[in-house]
Amino acid sequence: MFKKFQDAVFNGIQNPFKRNIILIVTLVAFILSILMIAPTKMVLAKMLPGKNNDTFTIYTTLPEGSSIEQTNQVTNCVADHLKKEKEITDFEVFLGMGAPLDFAGLIKGSHFKNSENLAEIVINLTKKHHRTEPSYFMVQRIRPAIQKECSNIFANTTISFVEPPAGPPVLAALVAEIYGDDSKGIRELSSKVASVFSKTDGLVDIEIMQDEIYDSFEIKVDSTKASLSGVDIKQINDILYLAFEGMQIAVKNSDAISDQIPIYLSLSLESKKFSSKDMEALKAKLSSLKMMNQQGMMIPLTELVNIMPKKSNPMIMSKNLHQMTNVMAETDMVSQVYPLLDARDEILNTFSDKYEIEKIGLFNLQLTDKQTSKVYKLMWDGEMEVTLDTFVELGAAFIAALVLIFLLMVIYYKSYTLSGIILLGSFLSIIGVIVGHWIMDIFSSDTFFLTATSLIGFIALIGISSRNSLLLIDFTASLMRDEGMNKAEAIAYATATRAKPIFLTAAAIILASTLLAGDAVFGGLGVALIFGTVAAVVASLMVVPVLMYNADLKRHFNLN
Repeated sequence: MFKKFQDAVFNGIQNPFKRNIILIVTLVAFILSILMIAPTKMVLAKMLPGKNNDTFTIYTTLPEGSSIEQTNQVTNCVADHLKKEKEITDFEVFLGMGAPLDFAGLIKGSHFKNSENLAEIVINLTKKHHRTEPSYFMVQRIRPAIQKECSNIFANTTISFVEPPAGPPVLAALVAEIYGDDSKGIRELSSKVASVFSKTDGLVDIEIMQDEIYDSFEIKVDSTKASLSGVDIKQINDILYLAFEGMQIAVKNSDAISDQIPIYLSLSLESKKFSSKDMEALKAKLSSLKMMNQQGMMIPLTELVNIMPKKSNPMIMSKNLHQMTNVMAETDMVSQVYPLLDARDEILNTFSDKYEIEKIGLFNLQLTDKQTSKVYKLMWDGEMEVTLDTFVELGAAFIAALVLIFLLMVIYYKSYTLSGIILLGSFLSIIGVIVGHWIMDIFSSDTFFLTATSLIGFIALIGISSRNSLLLIDFTASLMRDEGMNKAEAIAYATATRAKPIFLTAAAIILASTLLAGDAVFGGLGVALIFGTVAAVVASLMVVPVLMYNADLKRHFNLN
């Protein structure tokens, strides 16, 4: 076997046609592997794949001003759907408040939720080892049905599904931060961006982080009428709080505890309800509230106050002292990068009639209103930004590793050619990494992404591949220097001799990496090591010998 392999390498490197075939096939394989990422998208990139969790949360948000009863009606609709799922062990509804903080809730701001139009539903599933359907598949399956039926109960209701993140916690998978000095312009632009998100494939749970402007009523006490009627202003305030909010009217002492127990008084839930959201209904409710003045006469509340319609006062958001708002969207089993590119292209194509658009950096945009000349900035954030930063940083680490290896080899061999051969042999392992992810995607039930852990595995392969090439070159130099072999014989003998330890090292790496290949987060690392090692072995035993034969080894080894 050893002799046959040595003869095959010897005949192959001496035949110009076979040498060219090996180099051409390698070049074609490298180009095709790169094309698998872009533009064909046969292999998709993502920060981290979906994580199979034992829990997830449903956020329901009704329009501002909605009552707790309306919120309860929506959550009951959601609960009816959840009860049909066999894999759900239990769930809990938190009306008008956020759920106890978890990993995602820290970033989502659950601890700040305190409004009647908000609710969170925490769902617990059976353990992931005891069910066949991953949590992210369940979310993908039940989301459309719940949103279709429950979101239509009241207009402008949003129902979003939030899973514990597999990586760093972020506000959403895709976040468009819109900055500007005009709140009205920010609100208009954010609505346009949300509309683009809703039409972009792969994006779900679109939400604008801003308060809606709705009609409200302001009750002002007419101090003149109150004074003439003999009613104290504090008495008017107290009856309003007593009726709609409730207030402490007394305390109860107990022998069991040292503190006094407050006693609250309020109208019943039915008494608090209004027949409709208009001025007449409010007046009718207030007229039923009567107070006794100093003379013992009962005076309706409407005689002492003025009711004025007004618009609500929305919250003003800012970041780094700049006014802004967020348009958020989650991804439906796809990477964040590709929907962003589609949404960005749509913005560039459709917003140009109202805004002058200027590109800032890699993806960010600056929009100038043609009529008002006001300037707005659209900055991308969320998991997409983390993904971009991670891939850029890992790419920089990969380039730094290649440069350092090249410099070390130049110092060691004092030859740019030999250092370049080692570097090229290491770089060719990327063919195996990309092709391996494509193969795994074919046999996987969901998309097998090229993740950050995949790049970590690729960087780790550089050292392994460099070691193989370095041993071949050193052994060849030793044979030519000490045994007096010619170039072709030395390369063939060195390749055949080092093939066995190269195969054994590769087998050890592949067998060890199979433990990682099935993991949800580190699967990319395992696949990169397995298929990248196979490509590194092929490059070391086929491509590197051809490159060595084409080089003037006597001159580089100082044998002249």
